[in-house]
Amino acid sequence: MVCLGNICRSPLAEGILKSKVDSSKVVVESAGTGGWHVGEKPDERSIDVARKHGLDITDQRGRKFSAYDFENFDYIFVMDNSNYRDVVTLANTEEEKEKVQLILEEIFPGDNVDVPDPYYGGNQGFENVYQMLNEACEKIANRLQ
Repeated sequence: MVCLGNICRSPLAEGILKSKVDSSKVVVESAGTGGWHVGEKPDERSIDVARKHGLDITDQRGRKFSAYDFENFDYIFVMDNSNYRDVVTLANTEEEKEKVQLILEEIFPGDNVDVPDPYYGGNQGFENVYQMLNEACEKIANRLQ
């Protein structure tokens, strides 16, 4: 799960998907395309909305996406088109590029829809993002099971 800073959208996506899969069979992590928040916990508003839905994401820490992630993960879900461009730029092969997908393609196939960044919005923005990611992660989990 990849977003810009790895403090709002991707930590939520990580926590949501982890709650829907067997962790002994599926590894879920998140990262940011930028390194500003490396080592930091998720944004308090992401923590709060996750908690509201029964998830604890306080153990997550920000990290920056790297080309090595292509070796370690079968699927790389990005939150928006900017993240997509930043991630595929690091790919060395077509096979690596094919691993990258906009996460909302799961619920809006072919529509090229971004998960809005709730950072500068209010709490409702975080709830809206949670709902989008929850629906997308449900479809991903069903496919992975």
